[in-house]
Amino acid sequence: MAASWRKRSPGDLSAELPEVSATPVGPVVAAAAAAAEKWARMPLDERCECLRNAQSAIAAGKDDLARGIAIETGKPLTESLGEVGAVIAKIDLTIADAREHLAPREVTGGPHPARVRRLARGVAAVIAPFNFPLHLGHGATVAHLLAGNPVVLKPSPLAANVVARYAELMRGAMPAGVFGLVQGGAGEALALAGDARVRAVCFTGSVAAGRALATALAADFSKELALELGGRNHAIVCADADLALAADAVADALCLTCGQRCNATSRVLVHADAAAEFEALLLKSVARYVPGDPLLAATKLGPLISADALGRYTRLIAEDCEWLLAGSVVGSVDGKRGHYVTPAIRRGFVHDDAEPFAPLLEIESFTDTGDAARRANATPFGLTVSVFTRDRAAFDGLAGVLHAGNIYANLPTTFSPGTLPFGGFGLSGNGRPGGRGFIRFCTQEQAVQWTGF
Repeated sequence: MAASWRKRSPGDLSAELPEVSATPVGPVVAAAAAAAEKWARMPLDERCECLRNAQSAIAAGKDDLARGIAIETGKPLTESLGEVGAVIAKIDLTIADAREHLAPREVTGGPHPARVRRLARGVAAVIAPFNFPLHLGHGATVAHLLAGNPVVLKPSPLAANVVARYAELMRGAMPAGVFGLVQGGAGEALALAGDARVRAVCFTGSVAAGRALATALAADFSKELALELGGRNHAIVCADADLALAADAVADALCLTCGQRCNATSRVLVHADAAAEFEALLLKSVARYVPGDPLLAATKLGPLISADALGRYTRLIAEDCEWLLAGSVVGSVDGKRGHYVTPAIRRGFVHDDAEPFAPLLEIESFTDTGDAARRANATPFGLTVSVFTRDRAAFDGLAGVLHAGNIYANLPTTFSPGTLPFGGFGLSGNGRPGGRGFIRFCTQEQAVQWTGF
């Protein structure tokens, strides 16, 4: 990547954002390594106080941060405000996790008295995506900080400016070196993750980039690597489902963040007996999502992130398929040129091993729930599946055989609350990237036993 770069707002291509310069990785890691021992030895209550101070600063800057997300990524302002709200709430949830998981545990029943304790790992690298530029990186950052690990955060170059503002607030609440920021692209990410002083890496992004990181770090097998790499997420709509609820949930999970979520719904399996009615309801529900200026409070569907993303979407909607709803590229909305598109829905499943990362949905019908589960499991991903049914036993049966880290009934695939663990199977990652309890992967477990005193 270039030594410096500028980008334009995807919702207003006439708006050029401030220039960003790539950061030399070595000095930032060195500062974090120098701070590591003192930070790890600091009592948990004092680390919590630092995070509480950061929380207050973020809350005070909430509106500015949300506007920054909307301008830089095109995420609608209402979604952006929700993201910053989640950032603020995440600190409370992770402090609760820290108090539960970091406390030493006495062990009885063995040959000697013993204790299991959690030790800090050392410097952690957090490599964040553009779609939740603050929240996803922040979740791992807070967990590592509370576990006693200094953090070096590297944001997506597509969201560098708003993350830089967040980093100023975080850095102001921490001792010197405990929180650092590296700007750049793939080269900086690999240099940061590969630095021998970095003892843990958390990455959220594409399968290709995750595979490159895992390959680069394979020789250093003691380094903790947490990967969240996306999904090909299914909604299974049974014959007895509340079809209006299912249609709204699918429409929401298709169109939120313009389909650029790892847990977005990109496929539907609907029972043949309900297919016609569901499709009609789905088309009506999707019509709520009209491209609009992300800075307007009423906007529900913002633009795609970049010209590359727009090109990928354009190629997908040009494929020879049976289209239930033909997608289109919209040159401008509200008088602003941007990467705007409309939702698209086609019959038939294509591209099992690639997520569209755009508001494009595929739909097929089924007559047997066992067959529906097999087809949902046929994709190499395994992040989220939603099942729509009024029958609890039917849901439990499907949940027992679906190959995904997150299974929901009568909820969108995007409904992933911070109160639950979050991670996926297969190409979706190694199941450790986020949600409740992530702090367990931020520490090293040590067993201590004694006798003869």
